[in-house]
Amino acid sequence: MTLKENILNHITSKSMENLKILLASAEEMELLDAFYDLSAEEQVIVFRLLAKDVALSVFEELDTDEQQNLLRSFADDRTIELVNEMAPDDRVRLLEELPASVAKKLLNSISPEERKVTNILMGYKDETAGRIMTTEFISLSRDMTVSQALDKVRKQAPDKESVYTLYVTDKAKVLEGVLSLKELVCADLDAKIEDIMRLRTISVLTDTDQEEVARNMKELDLLAIPVVDNEGRIVGIVTIDDAIDILEDETTEDILDHAGFADTAGNENSRSELLVNGALWKIWRVRVPVLLITLLFGFITGAIIDDFEARLGAIGMVAIFIPLIMGMGGDVGTQSATVFARGVVLGHIQMKNFFKHFMKEVWVGFTIGTVLGAVTGVVAAWWQGEPMLGLAVGLALAVTMTVAAMLGFFVPYLLLKFNLDQAAGSAPIITSIKDIAGLVIYFLFVSMFLGYML
Repeated sequence: MTLKENILNHITSKSMENLKILLASAEEMELLDAFYDLSAEEQVIVFRLLAKDVALSVFEELDTDEQQNLLRSFADDRTIELVNEMAPDDRVRLLEELPASVAKKLLNSISPEERKVTNILMGYKDETAGRIMTTEFISLSRDMTVSQALDKVRKQAPDKESVYTLYVTDKAKVLEGVLSLKELVCADLDAKIEDIMRLRTISVLTDTDQEEVARNMKELDLLAIPVVDNEGRIVGIVTIDDAIDILEDETTEDILDHAGFADTAGNENSRSELLVNGALWKIWRVRVPVLLITLLFGFITGAIIDDFEARLGAIGMVAIFIPLIMGMGGDVGTQSATVFARGVVLGHIQMKNFFKHFMKEVWVGFTIGTVLGAVTGVVAAWWQGEPMLGLAVGLALAVTMTVAAMLGFFVPYLLLKFNLDQAAGSAPIITSIKDIAGLVIYFLFVSMFLGYML
């Protein structure tokens, strides 16, 4: 049984003591994976049973939306305790996403020392090194011995976010050198820090763009990079976990911007929040107009079938293959829409070369449709004993699947281009247009090849 299944079994049977024992023995990453698959109510139960230090570690790794959902379920004192113990950079990120009144209340409730650090970080410009850095690092002086430095590291390490890199400063906090924890541990205990430190240090300014910071860390394989002010004084560090998050966010944002979808990432986040947690009338406002359009398409589809009713009555076997052609077209359209959405986000589809990607997908749809159409046509001809019906079904399926592939790429492209909600609109519109096109194509081929039977 997976950890999630074990957790759910204990919750269902109300075995809270056994659940607490299970959680205490679980690996943090395994726990985090299971946590995301639980419902909001189940998450709260699990979180309350976690050990304090594990709960904090898990909370800091959650997405901001998940953090907010958890905070809503806690009493004020539990929320304040959690926010107070968070790493300063993670705390700032959370406070930025909370409503202003809630953020102000939390900020005023945490300890004066943590409030001071938080206010300092929030005083820097958005998306700069100063805004994302943490002030939890260990600094040494050059006249310390290795033995003294190790004692300081041991005392301060439990309260610091990163101890793998140590920074050497003078009395004014000016950065003078750097050394790794490994270098410190392997050095002679009586040696001076100035004898083993590296004088050449790589640092960034507080106003350096966060993306530049993250890319520098990636290129130089750094676990952390010091942040200094204009006088060269170290004021914080940016750690590798923050750099990874920044690169992921910035890459997605750049891809969408280059694609001509400015602010799409932010819009998608707010739209998702609205569709999941918004008021009923707001959800209706987004979803109902699209459904009304598809309803209209449905009437058009009905009119096409009604117009062909007499022919269907004359050739009953024609109706057998309508669901097959419409269903296969829908499957191809869904596949193409998924390929497009994922390709845009991951950067595999460049909008400046959209026509090239579009034609490639059309070719894929055509080749798949041709092969499946040929197989289906042969089966239809053998099944119904009518070769011309097999030809009509095979050709209709090939053309319908090609059109569906075209729609799967083109419809979400247009919705994104005009800043419309693709989540609520892509699938219904693709399905409706494909149904109409599929019926018209099929009936045209039936009329063409089976007209003599009417």
